[in-house]
Amino acid sequence: MTDPMRPTPDNPRVVLISGLSGSGKSVALHALEDAGYFSMDNLPLPFLAPVIHGLLERGEHRIALTLDARSGENIQQLPEHLAALKLSGLDVQLLFLDTSDQDLVRRFSETRRPHPLADGQHSIAECIRAERSLLEAVAGIARRMDTTQLSPNTLRAWVRDFVALDPAQLTLFFESFGFKHGIPLDADFVFDVRCIPNPFYDPKLRPLTGKDPEIIHFLENIPAAQRMIRDIAAFVRGWAPEFIRDNRTALTIALGCTGGQHRSVFMAEVLARLLQPEYAVRVIHRELPQ
Repeated sequence: MTDPMRPTPDNPRVVLISGLSGSGKSVALHALEDAGYFSMDNLPLPFLAPVIHGLLERGEHRIALTLDARSGENIQQLPEHLAALKLSGLDVQLLFLDTSDQDLVRRFSETRRPHPLADGQHSIAECIRAERSLLEAVAGIARRMDTTQLSPNTLRAWVRDFVALDPAQLTLFFESFGFKHGIPLDADFVFDVRCIPNPFYDPKLRPLTGKDPEIIHFLENIPAAQRMIRDIAAFVRGWAPEFIRDNRTALTIALGCTGGQHRSVFMAEVLARLLQPEYAVRVIHRELPQ
């Protein structure tokens, strides 16, 4: 039997990639190209619909395109173009890559490449702020992905997970992180679990992570941890239907502890297992090696 989610000539799929310059759009596009997608970088927005329909007519059924600030102010019209494509019956997914300003400044400094909005009069930081403003409308309707301190291999894996999602159902992303490294830019909800006793202070547990049996046993016996898990699960169950009615296809629930190694990892894993019978789930551990 044919998988209804697998792109075919009768069920084509289009992935649009946008985001800040330096956030990893080229890595994401190449990941999709390696997965069999016809790819095209820096497509001017006015050509979006003609190019997609032309590629479909010639037999391409997996298409990946990047559109970003290099299109100028036209990029702010992407939501209208996307709505029109979906009304025509196309399966179109929009991925927006975001990164902290600090990481972006570092990346441009290391590569010594000019920012696309550079005009010789503004600093890199000012160009980044201008680009954020230009792309605000696009980020608001996309599946955002935070690539801060993310390795290219991890980003490629996340992109492959993204295109495997069923756009007809809500997917819950449970993301663990450490507050000392900053809150994830792609979070829809952030829960602070630092009030839970920290295994870090036990020298035997310190080198481990929330996926190890010793940490799991430690936290399973903390009543406050179990209460917080129940409360967060009830919150997600109560509000997820409202987001489905709002045509959302993904929610990112971020769980933060101090370093992103123990408590937040444990909580993300447990919540994903609890909600998996009801929703599609993905788990992301931002601070753990992939």
